[in-house]
Amino acid sequence: MPLNFVQPVHRATHRIGIYLSALPRGQLTQGEAHILALLARSRSAKVTELHRGLAHKRSTLTSILDRLAERGLIERTVGESDRRTFIVTLTRKGARIAHQVNRHLSVLEQAVARRVTAIDIRGFSKVIAALEDEAHQRSRANRGMHVDKKKRE
Repeated sequence: MPLNFVQPVHRATHRIGIYLSALPRGQLTQGEAHILALLARSRSAKVTELHRGLAHKRSTLTSILDRLAERGLIERTVGESDRRTFIVTLTRKGARIAHQVNRHLSVLEQAVARRVTAIDIRGFSKVIAALEDEAHQRSRANRGMHVDKKKRE
């Protein structure tokens, strides 16, 4: 059975990564670029909000945030009202790069939007949402099976 959804999404994701590498500061990974693009609009976010926005594993997200902090693009601070919460904030340098990344991705989206109809976009959004939801539900079910198996052993 051909992969009608997963393979095209994977290929498109890879091509977006290549597109992002064309930025003048092409040393950003795709994960770093997407986090910066999310922060471009708000300038700061809780780590849990970034996790929700990108669905990275927590360890992967922490690793990306570590790299961005090392390069002086973000700062992490402890939340004022909840000390268990970490707030990620763009530095001045990070904000410049984040806006550049966001503009670069916006140019791509606008070019695509000119080639498709509103109905196409709604259909695409519905398929992507279903694909993400199914993958999420099945990965949760698989994790539960692994936990149950370990308990039985």
